[in-house]
Amino acid sequence: MSERYDCIVIGAGHNGLVCAATLARSGRSVLVLEAQAQVGGAALTREFAPGFQVSACAHIVHQLRADVLRDLELEAHGLKWAARSMPTTALGADGACLPVGGESSGPDAAAFAAYAAQMQRFAQALVPVLSRVPPRLGTSDWRDYASLARLGWQIRRLGRDDMRELLRIGGMNVYDLLQEHFEEPLLKGALGFDAVLGTNFGPRSPGTVLTLLYRLAAQAAAGGGLSQPVGGVGALCDALARGAQIRPRAVVKRILVEADRAAGVELESGERIASAAVISSADPKTTFLQLLGTAQLDTGFVRRVSHLRSRGLAAKLHLALDRLPEFAGVSESDLGGRLLVSPSLEYLERAYNHAKYGEYSSAPALEITVPTRNDPSLAPPGKHVLSALVQYAPYALKDGWLDERDRFTGVCLSLLERYAPGLSSSIVGVELLTPADIEQEFRISGGHWHHGDLAFDQFFMVRPVPGAAQYATPVPGLYLCGAGCHPGGGVIGTAGLNAARQVLEAA
Repeated sequence: MSERYDCIVIGAGHNGLVCAATLARSGRSVLVLEAQAQVGGAALTREFAPGFQVSACAHIVHQLRADVLRDLELEAHGLKWAARSMPTTALGADGACLPVGGESSGPDAAAFAAYAAQMQRFAQALVPVLSRVPPRLGTSDWRDYASLARLGWQIRRLGRDDMRELLRIGGMNVYDLLQEHFEEPLLKGALGFDAVLGTNFGPRSPGTVLTLLYRLAAQAAAGGGLSQPVGGVGALCDALARGAQIRPRAVVKRILVEADRAAGVELESGERIASAAVISSADPKTTFLQLLGTAQLDTGFVRRVSHLRSRGLAAKLHLALDRLPEFAGVSESDLGGRLLVSPSLEYLERAYNHAKYGEYSSAPALEITVPTRNDPSLAPPGKHVLSALVQYAPYALKDGWLDERDRFTGVCLSLLERYAPGLSSSIVGVELLTPADIEQEFRISGGHWHHGDLAFDQFFMVRPVPGAAQYATPVPGLYLCGAGCHPGGGVIGTAGLNAARQVLEAA
């Protein structure tokens, strides 16, 4: 083999870079292998039309752990912020709009204040759950018992009333929870949207309170609101990359195993690189079924990995505009925040109904940003970019995306025109990324940015599957560090950080 390192990290997405930087800071020799020409994975910034740059998949930073930002000195490595604490505005079909969070008014103001305070207490109680390696099930190791005891104590210290409420709502659907608290459809639709964004759920699906709590806990761990880096989300990965040795355009063909232990990788070029540990930020199906190969794993484990639910349901729409868009009822300053098209829980549920049958939504829900409002450098002078996450667009579309892509793009543009009259006449470039495109461009099996659904049977102690839920895998020396691990997707960095700690502990 031509070279040898202490650790090889497969993939230069943000989790892989956090893992690599943490290992390098401990004195390990680390090489990051990235198939693309630039770092970032699904959190990169790239050109989608001549002169127009966009955060290709993730487009807002709101869950990056504060200790990752601090300990890896990202701001000293060039990370700057175009906007912090971006506001969220819910758009109504009748031209009305509603600020979500902060100072609330109207009939639901008091209820929202009480609800937000309680959910924040729950989120704070769950923050340590996100930042720790999950305990194993069915062992007699005192460390696993201690971890379970800490989890129980985090819940118990909420107090009797809050503890009972958390246990009551934990398995509920978000539709029923919000119906208990609020009257205003626009508010309920906006709050429900955050429980289903990026998932294979509708608001009536059991477990959507869990996904909402996950999002809130990750935000609490970040210690801040919605943020936009200068240069897009890819600038975050550029800052992370300054602490690691990276080889771009290096496609890993397979993970090498010697004496029943991971021993390095082989590239598509035929080059072999040796290492004492291999850490993959690729999704579990890609890592185990393609790069490692089923011959190295027992049949039951392979079956569990094969049955992971990892088909994406969210698309990404990018528009190049020749002027700043104007949304009805939205001030120019609020265009620098997040706009939601989810006018009611019923609207959101109807949008999801199509996906159950392999169809895209005829009236989808949208999370919209205009990143050039905060960072003009992303477009030519006077021009703008609109970036939108679109729910729901199933990976396995019944009629296939080849013939349906243009129709679905038209559905999205027609919907945007309703909320921003005249928008269509300002469009100079369009890009739609379906989950199938996300799979192809970012090498994510199923095009699911969480690398697998966040659900009770794919969460915490069993994420992604039993036998690989603590970052280590059944093959000694091989680890996972991507979104398929605990705690899941989002620009958090926890999976990469925890995986690095497991590698160091095993050394």
